[in-house]
Amino acid sequence: MILTDGDILKAIEEGSIVIKPFVRECLGSNSYDVHLGKKMAVYTEEVLDAKKSNPVKSFEIPEEGFVLQPGELYLGVTEEHTETHCHVPFLEGKSSTGRLGISIHATAGKGDVGFVGTWTLEIEATKPVRVYAGMPIGQLLYFSANVQNLLVPYNKKQNAKYNNQIDEPVGSMMYRNEF
Repeated sequence: MILTDGDILKAIEEGSIVIKPFVRECLGSNSYDVHLGKKMAVYTEEVLDAKKSNPVKSFEIPEEGFVLQPGELYLGVTEEHTETHCHVPFLEGKSSTGRLGISIHATAGKGDVGFVGTWTLEIEATKPVRVYAGMPIGQLLYFSANVQNLLVPYNKKQNAKYNNQIDEPVGSMMYRNEF
């Protein structure tokens, strides 16, 4: 079941969902709008290697915005820090960003019960498009979870690679998997 605005507000009051900063006007009927943070990154090597840590170059979006180019993968970050202790969060793009030709995640739209941190965005554009820090970029939807049967939340897992992300995009940590 997807949580409605009333369910999300109740979960925030109870502390099972945390959104900082929380702005009431960003709460939709069944989602919460998140915004593009000021920091972005790009991979510095032409060929990425799944078995290695691939270096990234970070930069801040200038006040006049930054033009995304087609064919480039940009890592962005949400302004919002979130915690989800009893629900499964899903990050989706907004229709307004999609209509500009911007996609915000390649495959990683689902979070886990227990996720704590900002969200790294995997941004691509179909045409050159100027983006700005603070612009609405996506929306979080929350699904109910049977937490009575949850053995270990994400923030307590020994192998949780992406927990406690703060204010900076995080590159792939695939290299930490065994294969």
